[in-house]
Amino acid sequence: MPEPGLPRRVLIAGTSGAGKTTLAGRLSHVLQVPHTELDGLHHGPHWTPRPEFEDDVRDLVASDAWVTEWQYRRARPLLLGRAEMLVWLDLPVQVRMRQVTRRTLHRRLHRTVLWNGNVEPPLATFLTDPDHIVRWAWRTRRSLDGLDERLATEAPHLEVVRLRSRAEIDRWLATVAARAGRPGPRPQPEHRDYVGGGSTDVPSRAT
Repeated sequence: MPEPGLPRRVLIAGTSGAGKTTLAGRLSHVLQVPHTELDGLHHGPHWTPRPEFEDDVRDLVASDAWVTEWQYRRARPLLLGRAEMLVWLDLPVQVRMRQVTRRTLHRRLHRTVLWNGNVEPPLATFLTDPDHIVRWAWRTRRSLDGLDERLATEAPHLEVVRLRSRAEIDRWLATVAARAGRPGPRPQPEHRDYVGGGSTDVPSRAT
């Protein structure tokens, strides 16, 4: 039987490339609660923000159980108010940058369709667009420094789990799976970068 007291509303925090969406999906499976990808609520066609975004976030947080990414400044207070746990992916900068770079290249080369028909812009925009996702990831790489201390003041009700490596992520997830009475998830292979969605307040991007 699952252990009582497991969280039912969980946020995954991290800067771009940390693997928020990948972990959210894995944790959703372990806890058997829905995962809503916040980027899918935010990005409309042609990378334009959806006007319904905040209303959709309010509907999400009002539900009994969910896992989602903690991002977008407008949404963060709404999410914190109802969350029971926040998992902070505080991986080394070089790991995050490698993952966001490989993810962006993979998506562009394969013309991966993302939210509402969007695709990554041409690779040349890395040189011309100061808000290109890889440049944005580098510029915001320290934006969550001291997050646990800030949350202790802003959201004292919240349980904060800080994970600093893939090995720590896998061990923690296995522990949650054991508490939930489910088989442990497979470890994330060391050679494989996270390729899920997710970004931290990334500006709209043209296709």
